[in-house]
Amino acid sequence: MQSGLEWPVDLQKSGQAEGKHAWDDLLTPLDREVYRDAGYGARGGGGQRPALIVVDVTYEFTGLQPEPILESIKHYPNSCGEVAWDGMAQIRRLLDACHERSIPVFYTKAMDQLTSVTRGSWGWKKRGDETSAAATDWQRANTIPEPITPADGDTVIQKTKPSAFFGTPLASYLIGAGADTVIVTGTTTSGCVRATVIDAFSHNFRTIVVEDGVFDRGDAPHRLNLFDMHAKYADILTTYDVLAYLATLPSTAAGVSG
Repeated sequence: MQSGLEWPVDLQKSGQAEGKHAWDDLLTPLDREVYRDAGYGARGGGGQRPALIVVDVTYEFTGLQPEPILESIKHYPNSCGEVAWDGMAQIRRLLDACHERSIPVFYTKAMDQLTSVTRGSWGWKKRGDETSAAATDWQRANTIPEPITPADGDTVIQKTKPSAFFGTPLASYLIGAGADTVIVTGTTTSGCVRATVIDAFSHNFRTIVVEDGVFDRGDAPHRLNLFDMHAKYADILTTYDVLAYLATLPSTAAGVSG
């Protein structure tokens, strides 16, 4: 199997020196020793033909404005509050870099037609949304926010389940674009991002998760899932790191826009 590119990372600038990850203070000394000695967490490296995936960043998950999460969920119960807007700022930087280099961009969101059929199993596990602003104005809630609105040539995929791959044409689109690497951003880290990452890994794509470009409504689930994906399924890099990686690629790295 072809080896990946080494990351062109300045560790002091990126903040990813040893012990500087988001999950660092959650691990016990025994945790560190076990995962280190068992060989988990190796860096796989990036390929020559990446694609960017923006998972489920809609007003349903960001709210209409940056505000404390306990305020935001009064109107949008699935909102992640202010961290969503911080994440979008990093996603915007990645979008600009990908567009500049003709790297394909794929967005996901829920189905525009919200019914008991399209909601499916969510109806068993998540209640209390029926009178929210998201439910009463679903078209607005399911809109990708203006700061990261899709550009001409980007692809928006509607989905009904956590993974961007489940029941969607995403895998065939990535194959058609010649992609060998996926860069995953969006929300939630512990839910749809994680499910997408595991499926990307399962499809044998080199997988990158942008640490400051993913977000969650809970801090502990966000950090613990970043650690677990780092250990087993993906390289966890900051936006700085990913931009440095993209800068090493030719402007037509993937050759086909989304």
